[in-house]
Amino acid sequence: MPAKSGVDWCAVGRRIRELRGFDMTQAEFARRIGVTQGHLSSLERGHKEAGAAVLLAISREFGKSVDWLLTGEGHH
Repeated sequence: MPAKSGVDWCAVGRRIRELRGFDMTQAEFARRIGVTQGHLSSLERGHKEAGAAVLLAISREFGKSVDWLLTGEGHH
């Protein structure tokens, strides 16, 4: 169920997990976006909301739009 913000953080976490794929560890992905492995794990499970800086880092590092990360729509 989406939060009050209208963002479904579990779905955001699934998209982050999908983006990481099977060839990259959480530790490597986390290092590339400047967060800890534990924080990334919480993001992927939808237990934490991704802040603007994290979303921007993922967007820049992996060439995905912030819109796609948040909604699953738009350029991916």
